[in-house]
Amino acid sequence: MTEQTITYKLNPVVSNEDLSELYALGWERERVVVYDFQPIHERSLGFFCAYAGEKLVGYVNLAWDGGVHAFLLDPTVHPAFKRRGIGRELVRHAVELAHQRGLEWVHVDYEPHLDGFYKSCGFKPTLAGLINLTELPA
Repeated sequence: MTEQTITYKLNPVVSNEDLSELYALGWERERVVVYDFQPIHERSLGFFCAYAGEKLVGYVNLAWDGGVHAFLLDPTVHPAFKRRGIGRELVRHAVELAHQRGLEWVHVDYEPHLDGFYKSCGFKPTLAGLINLTELPA
């Protein structure tokens, strides 16, 4: 069986339905909730989609603070296409975009089981803090 060529596109026209379906599969959600990605993408330095033919199989968003910091968000790969280097390539494209635009830092938050993946992408572990606003009293 021949390995299908994967193409990577910066800021492609992609439907909310296609991205939401990829999220549901990639993040193992029980059902698809259709999100509106336009406000998210309007505030991004850029986002990349990975395609196998016409099929959306990967996504990553690069948020930006307007200065020298970018934030890698929601790298997602379709389960049937995992372990083929697609996630690493999406991250590489995002980091390259930040570098080309003159930014100095790319940040990422991740769960411990993803440590090896992010180290293989060149990230160094740092201490960070997080507040879950959904847990605060109304």
